[in-house]
Amino acid sequence: MGDEAAERELIERAASGDAGAWHELVRRFEGRLKRMVQLRLNRRLQGRLDEADVLQEAFLEVHRKLPEYVADPILPPFLWVRHLTGLKLTEVHRRHLGTQARDADREITLHRGGLPEADSASLAAQLMGALTSPSQAVQRAELRLHVQAALAELDPTDREVLALKHFEQLSTAEMAAVLGLSKAGAGHRYVKAVKRLRELLERYPGFPAL
Repeated sequence: MGDEAAERELIERAASGDAGAWHELVRRFEGRLKRMVQLRLNRRLQGRLDEADVLQEAFLEVHRKLPEYVADPILPPFLWVRHLTGLKLTEVHRRHLGTQARDADREITLHRGGLPEADSASLAAQLMGALTSPSQAVQRAELRLHVQAALAELDPTDREVLALKHFEQLSTAEMAAVLGLSKAGAGHRYVKAVKRLRELLERYPGFPAL
């Protein structure tokens, strides 16, 4: 049984009251959703909230809507749970930012689903974690600024593609579904985004290769 079929079965069992199936579903999805929230949690809320706060609310909403999904499974299971988590994250932004919510709204991606955009600072932090070693700690702050500047220069779609594929670790098929592209088109866009980011980073002598 493939992952998607197994996940649909877990959802059906959880919707019927099987607590073990629900816990297994949460276990399967929690790590990937945590990465998504880390990338998209507004910087003004970091330190006041963490991923666990958002995920707790999101999973409560997912659990409430399990019967709705079983009746009409409009997306693959993970993308459906991710979508609800994104909507909950948007709600959290509006609730906690108050009158600043309009600024958060400007960060909503144009792509289907309405999730808060992964900004260049969050992406830079994730990329630096992958590129630097303890021996590079002294250079870390400067390198991170370079990465952030390069990411900010990317087309918003390219930045989103990097967030989905490289950091959220969505499959090419999942990324295509989120962006409303063909699988081939999504793969091409990812290659293009990586190439463009590499070109921008090459302006900084000695920068580690992607």
